[in-house]
Amino acid sequence: MPKNATVFVRYGPYESCGLVEYRTFRLEGLESSLVAHGHRCVREESREWNTVELVVNGERVFTCCVKNLQFGGDGKLDPLCQEAVIAVENAY
Repeated sequence: MPKNATVFVRYGPYESCGLVEYRTFRLEGLESSLVAHGHRCVREESREWNTVELVVNGERVFTCCVKNLQFGGDGKLDPLCQEAVIAVENAY
């Protein structure tokens, strides 16, 4: 995959403190990891609860539960962020 790939980050709402809303705090580390590897991130809201999907060239290359991502941070210590970067870089 070229270094400058556009990665669509599709994320759904999740429940926190009794409210179900779209939140991006858990996406910060994921996006930081992708940007650090030269990719560009575009956020898209999805209707799928608790889900994060990464789409490259129209192909879903990675998916996980948004609650499994670490809150805030730069993503360097989050194993899911590292797994997502590898999946993006192995995409066609």
